[in-house]
Amino acid sequence: MFGWDGVGQAPNLAYAATIPALAFMMFQAAFAIITPSLIVGAFVERIKFASFLIFTGLWATFVYDPVAHWVWGVGGWLRMMGLLDFAGGTVVHITAGFSALAIAMVIGKRIGYGKDNMEPSNIPLVVLGAVLLWFGWFGFNGGSALGANGIAVQAFVTTNISGATAALVWMILSWLHRRPSVLGVATGAVVGLAAITPASGFVSPMAAMAIGSVAAVISYYMILLRMHIRIDESLDVFACHGMGSFWGVVATGIFASKAINPAGANGLLLGNPGLVWTQLFAALVVAGFSFVVTYVLATLIDLFVGLRVNKNEEMVGLDISQHAESV
Repeated sequence: MFGWDGVGQAPNLAYAATIPALAFMMFQAAFAIITPSLIVGAFVERIKFASFLIFTGLWATFVYDPVAHWVWGVGGWLRMMGLLDFAGGTVVHITAGFSALAIAMVIGKRIGYGKDNMEPSNIPLVVLGAVLLWFGWFGFNGGSALGANGIAVQAFVTTNISGATAALVWMILSWLHRRPSVLGVATGAVVGLAAITPASGFVSPMAAMAIGSVAAVISYYMILLRMHIRIDESLDVFACHGMGSFWGVVATGIFASKAINPAGANGLLLGNPGLVWTQLFAALVVAGFSFVVTYVLATLIDLFVGLRVNKNEEMVGLDISQHAESV
């Protein structure tokens, strides 16, 4: 298909029989670029712009592309095992989350981490970003049905329910530990949205509530653990996307129902425990592969190009030092 050879207005029956191949290509391109953009949260305020560009190109080629083929491609080995991933729990969120942890370990902490005040500087923009993400998630998850049909509506509803439930549970957890915050609600919503991504077209609304609730608990305490061991993974991509969707992939094996999506499979609650093991195995493989390859790529880039800006550039800020711009 090099140069869009054979990718035109007619559907590709092997991948998307209900929409033009060009539309499917653009849809998949959106997945392919949103995934490395999630990893940015791991190294904000520290990375050279040139190194960021190199990393993104190499990462997309050596991590994202292979996993996308394993999970969704014709002949992909995880797909042939029976893995269910409706909209990218393994392909997008586990890869990004575990890769974020790896590159954060390579690039190191921000100057002043653990000493200076590094609280969020603009909560309204955080909320705006969360709202835009939430709305966009309907397109990713609902759109993965590749048509305006019942499966798309199912994914739409379960996506919303999981995000809302996780936001509520996160608010309660933060209230129990200290005090509720809108930042916590926004974070919880993203966790719930990441967790439901692999399951959205296969599970019921009640299952979506369970998935979102458990995801919030897992991710909340993973953030506390990350803080305890003092890894500076700035936006908690690992805890929120990586671990949230890791649970979501496994939970798909628990709650999936062929009554909801005949193209899927029944899960543990409907008498098929084998699906849980398939989902868990795939999640572990993708997590391990993403972490190891990303760690190697980041180490090589650091060795030959240098990942991190110097101290003065970091103190001035990357907007000015890398781009001669200010906000």
